[in-house]
Amino acid sequence: MRNRTRGLLLLGVLAAVAVVAFVVPLPSPSELREWVMTAGPVAPLVFFLVHAVITTTPIPRTAFTLAAGLMFGPAWGVAIAVAASMVSALLGFWIARRLGGRAIARLGPKRVQMLEERLCERELLTVTSSRLVGIPFAPLNYTLGVTSVRWPAYVVGTLVGLVPGTAAIVFLGDAVTGGISPQSFIAFAISGTLGLAGILISSRGRRRALPDDGSSAA
Repeated sequence: MRNRTRGLLLLGVLAAVAVVAFVVPLPSPSELREWVMTAGPVAPLVFFLVHAVITTTPIPRTAFTLAAGLMFGPAWGVAIAVAASMVSALLGFWIARRLGGRAIARLGPKRVQMLEERLCERELLTVTSSRLVGIPFAPLNYTLGVTSVRWPAYVVGTLVGLVPGTAAIVFLGDAVTGGISPQSFIAFAISGTLGLAGILISSRGRRRALPDDGSSAA
């Protein structure tokens, strides 16, 4: 009986949502941008804070980046999205570093440790390439936090790596209002290619000389 009641209740809620979606007029992209502009500085501030906090979770960052282009246009959209993403990336890295430290270097299997060591030899290239290639945002923040990547390389690599892909998605969001944005597709292609190339280069690393353990013949 309870299951039937719950099913009817759920069906009623879905029906109400469908009715509202068809009856209540939704704003067009242009109208939404005009509303944001009339809201003044409150709109970008609230968007920035929500973006920075929510994207520390596995919720995809892409939705916020598209929304930034739709609501604020290409210039302000890129600036706000990149700034909020940087705050989120720093928070995720700091949380992982505080809780897990450099766990991979200390506790990971030997092969994983070797790969982590090679990647961290070129840490700036590793971080930048990982951002360019489009690895999921929040998981990457936490993963890098438990490696031996240092803060300066993480900050610079994240900033450089975020800009092309973020700009491309913001341009797509802006295009919804009626603009044409072929540059977004160019940015996607370039950032993806550079990211893949960088990861391949980083994974090879520099071969370190093996320590002399005295077993070799004199």
